Amino acid sequence: MTTPLARKIKSIIAETGPISVADYFAICLADPEHGYYRSREPFGRSGDFTTAPEISQLFGELIGIFVVHAWQGHGQPDNVRLIEIGPGRGTLMADALRTIERIAPPLFRALSVHMVETSERLQGVQRQTLVKFKDKLDWHDDFASVPEGFSLVMANELFDAIPIHQFVRTGDTFRERVVTLDETGKLAFSIGPAGIQKNLLPDKGANPPADALFEVAPARTAIMLSIAERLVRQGGTALIIDYGHLNSNYGDTLQAIYRHDFDPPLHRPGEADLTSHVDFEALAEASLAAGAHVHRPLTQGEFLLGLGLLERAGRLGAGKDTMTQAAITDAVNRLAGEGAGAMGQLFKVLCVSGRQLALSPFDRIGQ
Repeated sequence: MTTPLARKIKSIIAETGPISVADYFAICLADPEHGYYRSREPFGRSGDFTTAPEISQLFGELIGIFVVHAWQGHGQPDNVRLIEIGPGRGTLMADALRTIERIAPPLFRALSVHMVETSERLQGVQRQTLVKFKDKLDWHDDFASVPEGFSLVMANELFDAIPIHQFVRTGDTFRERVVTLDETGKLAFSIGPAGIQKNLLPDKGANPPADALFEVAPARTAIMLSIAERLVRQGGTALIIDYGHLNSNYGDTLQAIYRHDFDPPLHRPGEADLTSHVDFEALAEASLAAGAHVHRPLTQGEFLLGLGLLERAGRLGAGKDTMTQAAITDAVNRLAGEGAGAMGQLFKVLCVSGRQLALSPFDRIGQ
């Protein structure tokens, strides 16, 4: 299929040669004129995917409970920066703030809210969603511009949208996968000249599969490093939620999502969401390199159940009609269950703090 962005990418390749998967990824999502996040409404049933906050208010409410836990674990400091990077439509923050206001008024009074969002269109949507809390809100184009201070950071489905490089085994070496044009003029994958150091591969490149493909994401590492460095310097905790794997390994996870279904990654540039699975081991290593404390990683199911998902769902459904109760049960299964369409096992949760401390549900408190 030819899209306006496909024609632009083909023109770039024809003029300058093949481009890396990372460059293709970045152009597809962020091209100023035709990029996916610049031109489309990706969220919800009318979009291409549904994030956890859009499935049920339960998700954001439990994030709010965790924020309170983290604040208490750090000794209930004043002047809290509550930061969300990539806040979508603002649904997660709205549900979290409503919960914080209800169960921890001193924290609610102590916090200022900082939304890190590059899209002016999404900033407008967030302002509408969060109009009740407008006096606490500020927006930033990048994380570095958030004022210094003790910080509680949230990033839900942020890292999967940050570009990756792919390297393919060719004989005894690995070469970078690139996007080029085939003999008919269509976009196609090929192999470029750039290589990768063996010490960056799983087990330092010992005995990789014959058809091995390895993904690295320097941009993700850089963002995680900046978050962790801030926490070490200023104090605080970050919560990273995304789909991916806890251990670095081989595999091709580049995927496109179009109208809630998978689509070939080169099929419709600019009109399908482009993502890949997050390597949580790489994020943890970046955090440790900054001197931060990395808590025990959890699946999203473990995280939500540990925060009281079932109990909160029971209270939400108490006295409601059968249809409402069934919808709540379905939401619980999607958020914390296993199998097709469920997020409980596929999504992982990484918690990083500026110093060592125990936080529920990641750590065993009082043991």
